[in-house]
Amino acid sequence: MRFQTPLVPGRLIRRYKRFLADVQLESGQEVIAHCANPGSMMGLSDPGLRVWLEPNDDPRKKLKYGWRLVEHADGHFTGVDTGVPNRALRAALEAGQVAGLPVGGTLRAEVKYGTNSRIDFLLSEPGGPDTYVEVKSVTLRRSGDWAEFPDSVTARGTKHLEELTRMVAEGQRAAMLYLVQRTDCTRFRLAGDIDPAYARAFDTARAAGVRMLCLGTRISPAGVEVASPLPVDPAPQG
Repeated sequence: MRFQTPLVPGRLIRRYKRFLADVQLESGQEVIAHCANPGSMMGLSDPGLRVWLEPNDDPRKKLKYGWRLVEHADGHFTGVDTGVPNRALRAALEAGQVAGLPVGGTLRAEVKYGTNSRIDFLLSEPGGPDTYVEVKSVTLRRSGDWAEFPDSVTARGTKHLEELTRMVAEGQRAAMLYLVQRTDCTRFRLAGDIDPAYARAFDTARAAGVRMLCLGTRISPAGVEVASPLPVDPAPQG
């Protein structure tokens, strides 16, 4: 997935009200950028970080910049826009390039299911059960090369696991797909110390037959691409 317009670099001044960030561009101009990330962004919202913004000239948008990336001091990147994974994954799913998920058939996005929920992707094959695929963006790294999820308590995420578990009980297939939007991580685990309820729901879902998949990414100011699968640690952190 390539960004629609070339990104511009700057330095983060502050993130506030969850969805807003003040950034100083290299020209010295200070701008307000939309931050499409409702999580805590632990380690990704410190003042002074080098960040990359996507400008837009859409008259319907109040803010003319969207915060897309953090560039770390070692040259690695983290994608902070939680809307990117679904856009990056769609082409890979349609091409049958995600190991462990059906090849061919039809793909629909944002389909209603469960209790007031919408599944990110519904894969359907003639004569077989549907496959419900929920996608999560992973941006937390606290030690080594471990990517972790979640970075804050997520009742919504727990509900999604419970909905997938019910789909399997009804005879359908289900998968939770974690997309690691960091280039400095090579494996994945749960941050059970941050949200024990999510970790318990994860264990219940996996035991019930929900597939737990994780993919890495290649990230640059040009775009975000789905990369190779990453191993999922069976034991939650904490």
